[in-house]
Amino acid sequence: MSNLNELYQQVILDHNKNPKNYGQLPPPCCSAEGKNPLCGDHIDVYLTIEDGIIKDLKFEGDGCAISKASASIMTTVLKGKPVEAANEYLEMFQDLVTSDQPNEEHKDKLGKMAIFRGVHEFPARVKCATLAWHTVKDAVEAN
Repeated sequence: MSNLNELYQQVILDHNKNPKNYGQLPPPCCSAEGKNPLCGDHIDVYLTIEDGIIKDLKFEGDGCAISKASASIMTTVLKGKPVEAANEYLEMFQDLVTSDQPNEEHKDKLGKMAIFRGVHEFPARVKCATLAWHTVKDAVEAN
């Protein structure tokens, strides 16, 4: 295994063990629940949106390391971004984990999220990696 792959695995394991922005928001302006019935991953996301900006974003739930790490890193990427950007980031992330040739600009814009590129080699794990993203989209659309 390459040193880069080992580093990526370590980052995912660290975010799984010590997730960022884990917990509820008192009170969130919107929230949503996401489930992956294939593997049992379950996540709740909570957002505070002010003037079209995601001011705060937290999550709770249980799931595999990929699901939890993706949610953890996603919260750090989306905080402070315009609500419209959440969908753009979801599309870029979806391209990253599903495409054989992802857009290089997407990898640059996604920053830390690029560590999930290897998920595309395991189609059953794509749903794990994207669950939090789709759940944020549902929360924003319900707002």
